[in-house]
Amino acid sequence: MAYDSNNIFAKILRGEIPCKEVYRDDYVLAFHDIAPNAPQHILVIPKGPFSSLADFISQASEAEQLGFWRAVNNIAAQQNISSAFRLITNNGETAGQSVHHFHVHLLAGKPMGGLLP
Repeated sequence: MAYDSNNIFAKILRGEIPCKEVYRDDYVLAFHDIAPNAPQHILVIPKGPFSSLADFISQASEAEQLGFWRAVNNIAAQQNISSAFRLITNNGETAGQSVHHFHVHLLAGKPMGGLLP
């Protein structure tokens, strides 16, 4: 799937739509989800134009990939959730991806139960 530069996360990255930011560095922007599924629900998005996890893995540089995953770890530590959190990403519409900009959901603050309901 081609990257759509008008998706909501691209607009957030450009500052066209506000977000409740929790972390920013050279590789990522992280912010609170507007419809949280847990007491702590943070979205982590790369700054580059990657439509999905598959696109990110195949197109992002090693520095971008390493920077992204290190940022996820740093965010968990800064939010005091590094000992217990769930990390989710959906790759493709049939898997539940609704915004076609690669992102992960970092969820914590309550027992999560099984993998799927």
